[in-house]
Amino acid sequence: MDTRVAEGVDEPVAEAAAPARGVGAVLLAGGLVGAVVSLLLLRDELALLADPTFVPSCSVDPVLSCGTIMKTWQASLLGFPNPVIGLVTFPVAAALGALVLGGVALPRWTWWGLQAGTTLGLLFVHWLIVQSLAVIHALCPWCMVAWVAVIGMFWAVTVATLRAGHLGGAPAPLRGHGWGLAAWYLAIVVAIVATFPAWAAGLVGR
Repeated sequence: MDTRVAEGVDEPVAEAAAPARGVGAVLLAGGLVGAVVSLLLLRDELALLADPTFVPSCSVDPVLSCGTIMKTWQASLLGFPNPVIGLVTFPVAAALGALVLGGVALPRWTWWGLQAGTTLGLLFVHWLIVQSLAVIHALCPWCMVAWVAVIGMFWAVTVATLRAGHLGGAPAPLRGHGWGLAAWYLAIVVAIVATFPAWAAGLVGR
């Protein structure tokens, strides 16, 4: 007999038992890293708005140039600096990750929210990637750190929700999924190298 049922635990809550704590670690680490880089970006963007001659800390060369990106409309898609979005969302992800890592069984609706949030973040990140490579022709080092964090969190949450059946249907026993994430990151690296071949060759030759 299921002891959880015998103890009167609600079925939805019982079904929402915490998955492997690995997803908690990814959310905690990704959320903290994302919050830090968002704060750094917002600090530099506000400084640039106050002083057009200011050189952001992540402007290294003509390609790795946060300043170039910060001066575009894409850097304030919703009418305010994009890093503000990160400062609001990344700490939430980190807090939920800490709960999961601590063994707390989040209710199913929380996983739905995490899935929706990371999916929206993923779409936004890939829009920024396309804009950086195809339109602005510059890269932001701190932004790329955020890209890695968001993609990793989306992947971890998706795998966790599918494994636990939080999205509906039977739990999916996923295995070897790490290769998919590695291929995803590699595809972005290849896109960057293809967009800036001379710059990439210069990095290798240094």
